[in-house]
Amino acid sequence: MRTYRIILLTVIILWSCKEKEKRLPILGERQAIQVEKDGKVVTDTLYHTIPAFRFINQDSVEVTEKTFEGKIYVTDFFFTTCPSICPKMKQQMLRVYEKYKNDDRILLLSHSISREDSVPVLRAYAKKINISSKKWHLVTGKWNDIEQMAKMYFVTVTEDKNEPGGYLHSGHFALIDKQRRIRGIYEGTNPKEVDKLLEDIDILLNETP
Repeated sequence: MRTYRIILLTVIILWSCKEKEKRLPILGERQAIQVEKDGKVVTDTLYHTIPAFRFINQDSVEVTEKTFEGKIYVTDFFFTTCPSICPKMKQQMLRVYEKYKNDDRILLLSHSISREDSVPVLRAYAKKINISSKKWHLVTGKWNDIEQMAKMYFVTVTEDKNEPGGYLHSGHFALIDKQRRIRGIYEGTNPKEVDKLLEDIDILLNETP
């Protein structure tokens, strides 16, 4: 009996350690840099990081990288009149919203790629899907700025008159950590991919710096 208890305790400890060791990858290019730590020059890794940005949300409030300081966030690119993948994307993003709407550690950020999506249009859309701007920012800005920001998240965004609605974009969701690094990319039209996103958010929330 004593031997059995020791084995069981060992298994529990090993399982606990394994759970604590769970970490998400950091995506994007990286480079080795020389930095000084404790008086010594050491090699450190510089990861791909989302740069500073400035947009306006559905409540006419300025949204910048500082809005997400100390937060984990999920982001995507859409437009309110999109007749193809956007409805499926928003249905899946609402799952994220509902799960974490009372968790102050998580925010959502959706960039409109349409020149016609003004602040009043985004406000009406937010009301339609019944979301709070304190949790989920629907933002607009200069089209070129939106396009450049999409590249930072590894998302394709282009104007194309031959596409439904006049724009072509991927349906990916990106998971961003507190250091503005990309920790996961998921197909936002696929419920199983969003299941994985929800699991990864929980892992990231428990991840030690």
